[in-house]
Amino acid sequence: MKKKVFLFTLLFILLSGTFASAHSGRTDSSGGHNCSEKSKAKGLCTGYHYHNGGGGSTSSSTPIVNTDKDCTDFASYDEVVEYWNKKGYSATNDPENLDGWGKGVVDDGIPCEAPSGYDKTKINNSAEQIQHNQDQQDRASGEKAGYPNGLNDGYQEIASNSVSSTGSAAYKSGYAIGYNKGYDEGKTKITDEKTQATSDGYALGQIQDTIEIPTAYTNHAGLKQSFEAGFTKAVTERVAAKKKEYKDLGYSDGKKDVNNVPKDIGEDYVKAYQEGFNTAQGELKDEYMKQGFEAAFTILNYTDPNLGNEKFIGWYKEGFESNTQIKQIGAAGLALGKTGDSYNLPSKYKSGEVIFKHYYELGLKEYEEQQSNNQKAAASGVGALSLAWLGRRFYVAKKMLG
Repeated sequence: MKKKVFLFTLLFILLSGTFASAHSGRTDSSGGHNCSEKSKAKGLCTGYHYHNGGGGSTSSSTPIVNTDKDCTDFASYDEVVEYWNKKGYSATNDPENLDGWGKGVVDDGIPCEAPSGYDKTKINNSAEQIQHNQDQQDRASGEKAGYPNGLNDGYQEIASNSVSSTGSAAYKSGYAIGYNKGYDEGKTKITDEKTQATSDGYALGQIQDTIEIPTAYTNHAGLKQSFEAGFTKAVTERVAAKKKEYKDLGYSDGKKDVNNVPKDIGEDYVKAYQEGFNTAQGELKDEYMKQGFEAAFTILNYTDPNLGNEKFIGWYKEGFESNTQIKQIGAAGLALGKTGDSYNLPSKYKSGEVIFKHYYELGLKEYEEQQSNNQKAAASGVGALSLAWLGRRFYVAKKMLG
């Protein structure tokens, strides 16, 4: 039994030594070790490698002490990079030999070799980080250079052009970002100032007809145009209001038939007054012509109305004479009368009943006269025949007696 325990113990010690030589976290007598499958899966190493300058022969009486970190001492590659960067290691300074595969040789400055697709810009002094930092600087420089150009172009209302003809791709990208930002701010700034310029121009146009552009607006075409637009709008509104005032006055005078144009006013205002006056006169004319037109339905013979104004009487008569409907009404009444039929007023001639009846009576009178004449003619014809017959009989009798 004791022999079995001894053999088992000896076997355990031998096996333990073998595992130790291949363990991922400890070095062997040469200062190196194999990479474990777990470490390979993490991308931390690929095979046998050294630590602490290992790889040379050492004396068994001088044990190697592992005082530095091994790639397999980290749970993730981010921890490797964090440790590397914190220590200030680089491609030319890697005392723990985290980069490369043994004997203190450093290859590319990437600790323990990064997994595929890893963001190498995180790695201190890596080529990717150096390029990344340079791109950031170029982009910042480009943005700084593009902003004022964009601000000026936007403010001056120049067509946007965010393309830089010089610099790296990162510089051009930054230039475009800065330019567009500045351009938008420039447009906002000039839009606000144009709104103010329009308001200032409008205020001036409300009180005077002569434009006086402030110096602040003369050096910018957009601001100058906005000030002028505001001024013109106010003057136009003010003139329009004044024209309406004189037009209303002219209209009022026109209704009174009194043409009294105000003195010392501009030609445009005189025209406005006259326009209002003429409008009122036209309405008056229509009113009196309508009166004359309607009177024609009820008056057989025209007589001047008692209006006290020759102009109004003239319009009244013109309306009376323009009524051609009474001719149709009269003709219809006359025709009915000539037939001898009883009086019957069609509804469409109701407004002119006086005219229709008058001409009906005239037609009826003609009809009655015609009938009387026809009777007389008939009677005269019978008498002539009787005399002729008597004459014949007298002749025959005389002949017989002779």
